[in-house]
Amino acid sequence: MIVRTNQKQTTILKSQSLSGVGLHTGKNVILRFLPAKANFGYAFKRVDLEGHPLIKADVNSVTSTQRGTCLEKNGVSIQTCEHVLAALVGLEIDNAIIELNSSEPPIMDGSSKFFIEILEKAGVKELDSFREVFAVKDVISFKDEETGSDITIIPSDEYQVTSMVDFGTKVLGTQNATLSKLSNFKEEISNSRTFSFLHELEMLLEEGLIKGGDLNNAIVYVDKPLSNKTMEKLKIAFDKESISVKPNGILDNLTLHYPNEAARHKLLDIIGDLALIGMRLRGKVIANKPGHYINTQFSKKMSKIIKAERRKKMPLVDLNQKPVMDVNDIMNMLPHRPPFLMIDKVFELSPNHVIGSKNVTMNESFFQGHFPGAPVMPGVLIVEAMAQTGGILVLNTVPDPENYLTFFMKIDKVKFKQKVVPGDTLIFSCSLITPIRRGICHMQGFTYANGKLCAEAELMAQISKVK
Repeated sequence: MIVRTNQKQTTILKSQSLSGVGLHTGKNVILRFLPAKANFGYAFKRVDLEGHPLIKADVNSVTSTQRGTCLEKNGVSIQTCEHVLAALVGLEIDNAIIELNSSEPPIMDGSSKFFIEILEKAGVKELDSFREVFAVKDVISFKDEETGSDITIIPSDEYQVTSMVDFGTKVLGTQNATLSKLSNFKEEISNSRTFSFLHELEMLLEEGLIKGGDLNNAIVYVDKPLSNKTMEKLKIAFDKESISVKPNGILDNLTLHYPNEAARHKLLDIIGDLALIGMRLRGKVIANKPGHYINTQFSKKMSKIIKAERRKKMPLVDLNQKPVMDVNDIMNMLPHRPPFLMIDKVFELSPNHVIGSKNVTMNESFFQGHFPGAPVMPGVLIVEAMAQTGGILVLNTVPDPENYLTFFMKIDKVKFKQKVVPGDTLIFSCSLITPIRRGICHMQGFTYANGKLCAEAELMAQISKVK
């Protein structure tokens, strides 16, 4: 279930940048973290392209998971986004823009360590909006029958992750890693580097990839004899005079941070890939033989569940609390008057959303003819009530709302789910789909009663000065 916590959302205090080399492209890359507003989430910004297009960190934009998680929108791509996203999640930063002058973030040492360091320099800023989390109440799982990989999330009081790694090789063996609380990410997980097997490395070199690789940004497990031919290729690729294999079965010039560093890095990848869900999780994730494919498939499943939950979930409103606006405050802002004033109270009001309510009584004039003996609130009036609630949101953006009116331009995707009858208390929720521009407001509206979704619609209105 979706839960609004009493914790404030966060972003970074100031912008910070770092530079490095893209693993696969070999290009020098400058990455810059920028603050973002509440409810923005994460997005990548390509400053090397015309118009500086934004790509939201959304699992539905994933196009490839072969060599990292790649996003694409309108032909613009971002490669290997998971290490950057893991750092943001690990520091509990909810909103940020990641600016890049290339398609790929710098690989650095193959972990999230350097992103953590630069984000700590940026500092953390609290925002006015509260965090929402998806609190897991039932076991949810996804399994890839072909590979045998599976991910399960079970109820827990906080976000926890366990990864279990088994590649069927003696050199790596079976490894496990667990993150018991997110606050431990920096110390326990963030410096765990990516890894590869020698046979994979040979293939990538043959294909002209990993142009930005060296022995400092990937652990290479030697799962086959190292031939002279391969050794010479590695010397050239990594610009080293000599290459050898350590007794523990990895290439030299690199010392493991942990005996189970591979499992810890897989855990890091899970956190980065699950960030694409777009909402914090409250539950324990157990991943068996994880990889980017199953991580993102699980994220897609969770995203669908959360979307469906959001559509039907009534906002948590204490009807007994003092409202932000009572009916007199509402009439000071809206031009509507009884019997056409359709909202009684406003409980939440921010630049991006509004929540209001209406007590439906038998005394409503529209029940006189709709229908005799079986009174039902007309659907058009439910939409009107949502529109009035949205009008509060729109007029709240101007200093003198009494001098403005809102005129609705378009109503789309209207659906009625449940009838409304006398005695019901309606809860209206409207939130911006896009920022208000040139007086045009595009909103998503929902109406709930008795814990169920009654109606929904997309509303577009224009604010106009009349005095």
